[in-house]
Amino acid sequence: MSQIVVVYHSGYGHTQRMAQSVADGAGAELLAIDADGNLPEGGWEALDAADAIVFGSPTYMGSVSWQFKKFADASSKAWFSQKWKDKVAAGFTNSAGMNGDKLATLNTLFTLAMQHGMIWVSQGLMPSNTQGAQRNDVNYLVSYSGAIAQSPSDAGAADMLPGDLETARLFGERVAAVTKKFKG
Repeated sequence: MSQIVVVYHSGYGHTQRMAQSVADGAGAELLAIDADGNLPEGGWEALDAADAIVFGSPTYMGSVSWQFKKFADASSKAWFSQKWKDKVAAGFTNSAGMNGDKLATLNTLFTLAMQHGMIWVSQGLMPSNTQGAQRNDVNYLVSYSGAIAQSPSDAGAADMLPGDLETARLFGERVAAVTKKFKG
């Protein structure tokens, strides 16, 4: 079985719910970046041992949170030793706006993975973009680069739409399937 780690920062709980959904789909370990931008004890070792790493961050002001950026900058030690080269990578994000510049966040996660020499996994889902589509449908927000979700700024994490969480879970399944192909 593949070892997959979902490393993420969540400011208000929304990204944590997405991370849990991705982990549920992938059979992955969750690794939270704390409010100070640090990993828990053993976090770097878990990432080094993983076959796949899924990155997650809320979209704040059109990019990753500063806590995630601190983690990304600290990953330069792994980069220098090429510890993550040829691992599978993927990413997800959430923001309050329907667009919210989430693609800029996914591009930041993608660039981090590319600098590490990783292999990026796309969303792999068809969009829900017909006249009959409903906001709670899977991949309603239509992302191909990674999983995205939208949570109104006045809604708590418990109010996240099941369709966005199911999109994240299916994304986790895809990451696991692709990782299995690369590992097997």
